[in-house]
Amino acid sequence: MSETDNVGVRMVRDDFADLPQHELPPGYRLRTYEVGDDRTWTDLHLAAEPYVDVTPELFVREFGTDHTVLSDRMFFVETLDGEPAGSITGWWERDRHNPTERGRIHWVVVHPAHQRRGLTKPMMTRAMQRLARSHPDAMLGTSTGRTWALKVYLDFGFHPDPDELASRPEVAAGWRGVQARLNHPLLATYLR
Repeated sequence: MSETDNVGVRMVRDDFADLPQHELPPGYRLRTYEVGDDRTWTDLHLAAEPYVDVTPELFVREFGTDHTVLSDRMFFVETLDGEPAGSITGWWERDRHNPTERGRIHWVVVHPAHQRRGLTKPMMTRAMQRLARSHPDAMLGTSTGRTWALKVYLDFGFHPDPDELASRPEVAAGWRGVQARLNHPLLATYLR
């Protein structure tokens, strides 16, 4: 693997117009965070995360302990029998170019046993709907080694952060590698 195969990148979406709408496939349901789901979240990420060292402390560092906020912004997909299958969070961050808080798609995961079953796009739909209620735009952080996640984000209208693309040659090289794998029309407009 070369150093451009997994470069950390930022993606942005400038507004919430024309959000894609996707429903969960049969056999799954979506629910919000419940007390104790810090363990569920950690277990999902331990099973699926190839690049980040996941520990129980990571959850608190990323999200804190305010259960009211978590129950409003963190979503879990589970089977009808209650088996955890995935998680996504519609979080926020200060936008460095704008004093308003920007919505953030944060820590998306699908357990390997449930991947390729059509769960990620419905999870994105729900998290983006939540962000649209409180924020003018959205961002996310990911890496260029996550090809299929990047395709989902591009399909949802996220594009490379233009400032990062222009100022970091390794990011531009990483995105060119992604485009060689995906040939995505939205990405093509940013790599001219």
